[in-house]
Parts: sequence; C-alpha cells; structure tokens
Amino acid sequence: MTLGSPSNPFYAGSMISDPKFFVGRKAELDAITTRMTGSPPVSVNVVGKGRIGRSSLLYHFFQTYEQRVQNPQRYVVAYFNLSSPLFHQEEGFYLTIARELYNLPKVRSQKVLTKPFHVKNFERHTFSVVLGEWKRQGVLPVLCLDEFEALFHHPKEFNDAFFDNLSFLLNSNILMLAIASHRQLKYYQHRYKLTSNFFNLGDVIKLGDLTEEEAKELVSLPVTLGGEAALTWEEQRLARQWGGNHPLLLQLAASLLWEAHQQNLDFGWAKEQFIQKSRGIPRNGFNWKFWPFGS
Repeated sequence: MTLGSPSNPFYAGSMISDPKFFVGRKAELDAITTRMTGSPPVSVNVVGKGRIGRSSLLYHFFQTYEQRVQNPQRYVVAYFNLSSPLFHQEEGFYLTIARELYNLPKVRSQKVLTKPFHVKNFERHTFSVVLGEWKRQGVLPVLCLDEFEALFHHPKEFNDAFFDNLSFLLNSNILMLAIASHRQLKYYQHRYKLTSNFFNLGDVIKLGDLTEEEAKELVSLPVTLGGEAALTWEEQRLARQWGGNHPLLLQLAASLLWEAHQQNLDFGWAKEQFIQKSRGIPRNGFNWKFWPFGS
C-alpha cells in the first residue's frame, strides 16, 4: 500500500498536499494570518526540527489563505521550496518567483497585475520594480519560502547585497515573507558572517508537537471526507501511544496500523515496522519510557 494513497488518509514522510487531510496547527496558521493582515504586515520565520511539519504548514497556508481573510483580493500567496536547483543563482531566484506569481490564476485574470511582468530580463532591480507596481495597486505578495537554509549553500549569489534588497522590500511593505528553516535566521547570519539587517526579520514561530486535541483529531481521520474513522478505537489508542503528539510519528503509526488492518496482519507487524521506520526522526520531548511498545 502507498502511504497517503486515496484510501489511506495518513501521510508518512511527505508534505501534505491535500488540504482535507491537514490537521491542526490552528494557532500557527492564525499567527501567520494575523501578521499578514496587520498594518504594516510582519514577516515570520517558522522554525522547527526536521520532519516536524514546516513544509506542510506553509503549503497549507498557501492553499487556504483566501478563506482566512476578509479581503483576499489584497493578497497573492505563493509557495516555493528553495532546495530546488532553480534557486542556485540570484537571477534564478527572481525569475522562478516571478514565473510562479505570473502563472497563478488569480494573477493571470488581472491585467493590472500581469502588465508589470512584461520585461526582457528579470534581475534584482526589475523584481523590486515589478513588486512596487503591485503595491501601487494595493496588492501584497506573500512568499512562503521553504528550506530557506539552502540559499546559504551559494554564498556568492546570496550575499549581504541580496539580503539588503529583500530587507528594503520588507521595510517598504512591498513584500511579506513566511520563511521556514531548521534554526532561527540569526543563527545563519552568525554562521555565514553576514551583516544585513534582513536577519532582524519580523517574528519567530516555533513549531513543535501537536496539541492533545490535534493529535486525537489526526488519528481519527476518515478515509473519505465525512466518512467513518479509518482506524478503530483500539488502533487510534495504539497510534497515540506509539507516536505521542509528534505529527510525523503519529502519521506513521496510524498509516502502518491501517495497512496492517487492510492486510489482516497483527499489531506486532505494525509495531516492528514502526520501530524500523521511525529511527532517525527527531523527536520533541518524546517519552521513551513507553518503549518497547505495549499492544
């Protein structure tokens, strides 16, 4: 069985791309929304260990922001994973973002937003000019930048001058950023000996485990929207016992228990699979006293 397949509502190891299977993170989503709609808007740095759900959070915000605000026409939100080779050079950074913004249906339907993109080259100055035109139209682009630390692998391209320009756009309320990284941006500033004021960016949102209620909601996901829970009560209990409140561990435990049920395998099979597959996943305050698992 494929984890996260249409008949299995649990996603183990991949970004959640189907919004109906995204659970929780209400406080974090509200925090990003509040900062986006504030006057002035405030950029955010979403910080958390690997596999804690940073990518899923940013992508879900990109998918659902229009339902979170009273005046969605004032915002254009887009998601980018900066580990892509398209972001290895500064010009590629601007060009890739420009293409994605231009091709969003919401943008393509408004000539006043597409017209500024009709330029021969897309580099630092052009990028700033185009977004400046959007500001004059009362539209704020919000870029969800995932895996932000990937930029620091190319220091000649992404130097203080690059970050200073981003800082100018943020301070001028031309642009807002929602940045996901393993550590706070200040850490990368010191590590790579950068001096730009960009690293004083907005607010930090620390991403940790789910709340108790969110964890319960996750393991009780239905196979189809509005249907019965995919797991029995006993399977939900085991998933909570094995995974704690860690989002990926919960998804993994629930997925394996669902698969065991479908194939008429016992809980012992799911338990052994979980032990093997969960090795190496960073845990936030995970209580190891429950190992080895009870059944």
